[in-house]
Amino acid sequence: MLVTDDRLVEGRDLVALALAAERGGATSVQLRLKRATPREQVERARVLVAALRIPVLVNDRPDVALAAGAAGVHLGPDDLPVTLARRIAPPGFVIGASAGSVSEAGAAREADYWGVGPWRASGTKADAGEALGPEGFRQLVDVAAGTPCIAIGGVRPDDLRQVLAAGGAGVAVVSGILGEREVEQATRRYAERWRAV
Repeated sequence: MLVTDDRLVEGRDLVALALAAERGGATSVQLRLKRATPREQVERARVLVAALRIPVLVNDRPDVALAAGAAGVHLGPDDLPVTLARRIAPPGFVIGASAGSVSEAGAAREADYWGVGPWRASGTKADAGEALGPEGFRQLVDVAAGTPCIAIGGVRPDDLRQVLAAGGAGVAVVSGILGEREVEQATRRYAERWRAV
């Protein structure tokens, strides 16, 4: 999963970046734009939904995701609770939730997948918490009891074997893709390494 970031996208074409990631093997895009207004988020999400063949999820805002026709939403611990989002979501709407600790995992229980992290210290999310590493990640996978867990937070291609060994279902990447000039090639490194392990 490619996760966007205002700072790393700034000055570049968001759609072109997302298309490059799709060509490189990304299987979904999470639109995370902390500085954009709700109206701007809806506009950008709609454009991405129209341009991409892979699912688009919106970070934090189920209202924006629904208005834009996105495939789903990703909710953090301070966002609308998953249980309430589920009440307003149509059938098939994907709801992901962040889980960086056992206490956060309780609120994520009804989500379709968990974003578990940070895997290591992350420079793109100041409030991400302390790095979990493979052992901390595995503990939350165990707590998830079958809910797919996606590692996020400083995940590098070389980490994918450990993510898989710890029970991970995938990875969400911000700077490892958008921090590179060649987004398609950066994404391909993750996709090829995942297939290889």
